[in-house]
Amino acid sequence: MAVITGDRRTFHQLLINTLLVSVVNYTVWFAITFYVYLETRSVFATGVVSGIFLVMTAVTGIWFGSLVDHHSKTAMMQVSATASFLLYAAAFGVYQITPREEFTDPASVPLWALIVLLMVGVIVGNIRTIALPTLVTVLIEEDSRDKANGLVGTTSGVSFLVTSVISGFLVAIGGMFWVLVMALAVLAAAVVHLSFVRVIPAAVQAAASSGDEPPKRTVDLRGTVGVVREVPGLTALILFSTFNNFLGGVYMALMDAYGLSLVSVQTWGLLWGALSAGLIVGGLCVSRTGLSSNPVRLLLLVNVVLWTVTVLFPLRSSIVLLGAGMLIYMVLVPYAEAAEQTILQKVVPYERQGRVFGFAQSVEQAASPLTAFLIAPIAQFVFIPLMTDGAGARAIGGWFGTGADRGLALVFVLTGVVGLIASVLALRSGPYRRLSHHFRTAAAPKTAAETADLAADEDADVAGPR
Repeated sequence: MAVITGDRRTFHQLLINTLLVSVVNYTVWFAITFYVYLETRSVFATGVVSGIFLVMTAVTGIWFGSLVDHHSKTAMMQVSATASFLLYAAAFGVYQITPREEFTDPASVPLWALIVLLMVGVIVGNIRTIALPTLVTVLIEEDSRDKANGLVGTTSGVSFLVTSVISGFLVAIGGMFWVLVMALAVLAAAVVHLSFVRVIPAAVQAAASSGDEPPKRTVDLRGTVGVVREVPGLTALILFSTFNNFLGGVYMALMDAYGLSLVSVQTWGLLWGALSAGLIVGGLCVSRTGLSSNPVRLLLLVNVVLWTVTVLFPLRSSIVLLGAGMLIYMVLVPYAEAAEQTILQKVVPYERQGRVFGFAQSVEQAASPLTAFLIAPIAQFVFIPLMTDGAGARAIGGWFGTGADRGLALVFVLTGVVGLIASVLALRSGPYRRLSHHFRTAAAPKTAAETADLAADEDADVAGPR
C-alpha cells in the first residue's frame, strides 16, 4: 500500500484515531438506548431515540459533506471530536444534577435533554465517516484504495464488536455515569493524538498554491447533484443503494424480534457480538485481496448473494440457519461498502468528494428509517395473523411453519425476493454498463503527488474548492 506522506503511518494513525472515536460514539448510542428502556420500560421512547438518530443522520449528510470539502479534513475531524466532547460534557452535567427518579418518566424534560445532547454528539461524529474516505484519496495510490477502504471497514467492525461488549456492561454498573466518563476521557485523548498527525508534508504544502480566490463556501446541493449526474450511471448506483437500504430497513425493524423468537435474550446478545467479527473478517479480506478491476460489478454481485441469503435463512425456524446467514451478510457487507467508496473516489473530482459522499449518505440513509417505521405495523397486523391462523398458514403452513415467527420469516423471504430481482435487473441495466465502462476507462483523479498538491492547502487551513 503506497502512502504518499512517505510511509504508511499517517493512514494508520488516522485509522487508530477514528477507531477510538467510533468506539466512543457507538457506545454512547447503544448505552443511551439501553438506559432509556431500562429506566422507562417504554418501547416508544427507545423507538424515538432510534428515529432521532436515523433522521438526523439523513438530514445532516449533505451539510457535513460541504464542511469537509471547504475545510481541512483533519481540522474537521478535530472539530467533530471537540463538538462531541462538549455535547457529552453538557449531557454529563444534566445527568449529574438531575434526580434519578426523573429519568424513569418517558415525558421527563431532563431525560429528553440528555437524549438530544447525546444523540447530537453522536451525529457530529459522522463528519469523520465522510472525511476519512476523502483522505484515502489523498493518502493512498489509486490502485490500492480498495484495500485501504477494506481497512476502514475493519475499523467499523472492530468498533461495533467492542461496543456490543462494553456498552451494556457500563450501563449495568453505573447507568450513564461511566459511559460518559469514558467518552470524555477517550475523546480528549483522540483530540490530542490527532493534533500530532500531519496529513500533508511541509514540502508538498510549500509547493501547492492556487492564486484563485476560493468561491463562497456553501452547501451547493445543486452543484453536487450536477456532479453526480455528470458521471454516467452514478445516479443509478446511488438510487440502487437507496433501494437496498429501503429493503434493509426490514432487518432493522424485525431482526431482533425474529431472533428473540428463537433464542433467549442472553444468547441473542452473545450471538450478535460473535457475528460482528464477520465485519472485521470481511474488511481484512478486502484489505488483502482488493475488489477486482471492476468494483461496480462486484458491488452488484455481492447484493445478489446477500439477497439470496435473505431468501434462504428464514425458510426454517433455525438459529443455526439465521446465524449462518447473518455471518455471510456480515462478511460481505465490507465488500459492498468498500466497492461504493472506491467507485466514488475514482469517478468524482477530489474537491467534490466530501459533498458527494455526504449526499450519498443522506439519500441512502433516509430509506432505512422509512421502511422500519412502515414494516413493523405491517408485520404485526398483516403477516403475523396471516401465518398464525390466516390464509398463509393454511396454504403453506404445512412446510413453512405457522406462528408469529413464521410471519416475520415470510416478510424476510419476500424482501429477499424483491432485492434479488432488483440486483439481477441492475446487473443487466444500461446504467450499470455505463458506470462500469466509465470506471474502467476514466483516468485516475491525478497521480498521487498531484492529488496531494490539490489537498496540500487543506492541512494549512486555506482549503476551498478550486
